[in-house]
Amino acid sequence: MPRQLGDLEDAVMTRVWQWNRPVTVREVLEDLQQERSIAYTTVMTVMDNLHQKGWVRREVDGRAYRYTAVSTRAAYSAALMNEAWSHSDNPAAALVAFFGMMSAEQREALKDAMRIVLPNLHGASELPSGEAADEATHEGVDEPADEPAGEAAEDPADDAGPETGR
Repeated sequence: MPRQLGDLEDAVMTRVWQWNRPVTVREVLEDLQQERSIAYTTVMTVMDNLHQKGWVRREVDGRAYRYTAVSTRAAYSAALMNEAWSHSDNPAAALVAFFGMMSAEQREALKDAMRIVLPNLHGASELPSGEAADEATHEGVDEPADEPAGEAAEDPADDAGPETGR
C-alpha cells in the first residue's frame, strides 16, 4: 500500500497529474522554480525516485526521459484513505468520525459517489435517502475510470539510454 508522498514528491506529482501528459524534468523544474529555488539535479532525483517507487513510468525521448503518472490523484487519495482505515481497531467508529469531520461540500461528494456505487453492491436497489437506485442520476459526477494496478510495467529504457532525467 502506498506511503504518503513527501512534500517535494507531492509537488512534482501534482504537476504530472495536472498536466496529464508526458513531462520532462526540465518542464517540472521550470514550473517549480516559480515558487521556490530548486536545482535540476534535485528534481531529476525526485522524478527518478518516483519512477523507482512505481508512481510514474518513463520513456526515452532523445537524451531525456518523459514521465507519465501511473494512476490518478484520486486513486492515490483513495489508497491513502483505505490504508488509514484498514489500520483502525474499530473501522465503523473511524468512518463515523471521518464522516463527522466532512464539510457540506464533502458530504455532497459522498452522496454523489454513493449514487454510483450502491447499485453495484450486492444488488442494492435503494439509496440511503429512499430513492430507487435506478432513478439516481450521475449528472455532474464522473464515472470512476479503470486504474492501473499501481505498479509500473518493466521499462526497457531503465537500463540503457540517456542519463536519468535528462
